[in-house]
Amino acid sequence: MQLNGAHILVTRPAHQAKNLCRLIEERSGVAVRFPTLAIAALDNAGAIQNTLAHLDRYQWLVFVSANAVTMHSYYSDDGKMTKHMPVRIAAIGKATAQALEQAGLPVDLVPDSGYSTEALLAMPQMQQLKGQSCLIVRGEGGREELATLLRSRGASVEYLDVYKRIIPDIDSSQVRLLLAQDKLDVITVTSGEALQNLLIMLEEVDHQRLIKTPLVVVSNRIRQIAAGMGFERIAVTDCPSDVAILETVTMCVTGGIEWPN
Repeated sequence: MQLNGAHILVTRPAHQAKNLCRLIEERSGVAVRFPTLAIAALDNAGAIQNTLAHLDRYQWLVFVSANAVTMHSYYSDDGKMTKHMPVRIAAIGKATAQALEQAGLPVDLVPDSGYSTEALLAMPQMQQLKGQSCLIVRGEGGREELATLLRSRGASVEYLDVYKRIIPDIDSSQVRLLLAQDKLDVITVTSGEALQNLLIMLEEVDHQRLIKTPLVVVSNRIRQIAAGMGFERIAVTDCPSDVAILETVTMCVTGGIEWPN
């Protein structure tokens, strides 16, 4: 099924949006690039590098996102520090595992299915952690559930924040015009923060049209956030892959989803 010129808003960070935009355009859609998140380095490079120089203190290094992998490599000379450490490396999902492999880092544990904290915690290796030390590599101000549950299973847990999320300084006039003309067909969002930033980056006068536009999200958690903001038509993908997002977008455009849900 084709998208027949439908305008699809892609809010992924600019460096992660290329593949989804290509898929949309291959299906005859118009990918409207509007990143609502950007990834930036932190100011405490010395402290981060010091932690990375002493990874032998940990049994597990847990990467929670592909961005965490990218920025880890930024601070650690392309990951060379990690390659020679005895620490085992866990990835929260397949995209993170792929980023680790591309960085030349071994992946010792990735969920058999699923792309979430819950899927990783369900793995047998994560059940009994008494006496083990875990370092969670993440962005500044990430969620706490993973550390809380690891500690409940006996692990000692520390964080290594390697990036911060910022709101990009970009022109919103194209998106505002599409909304005003009722020509924005579907919005795609892959995080709660990206959705919150979308509202911040647009004028309040645009919000009423925005919340009536079909919204494709990649988890029930984001669906709940969107519903709390007033979005009326929300579709959840089967998984957070670009292909799954495209299929759900196509269903929205071609009438394969009954609204409201």
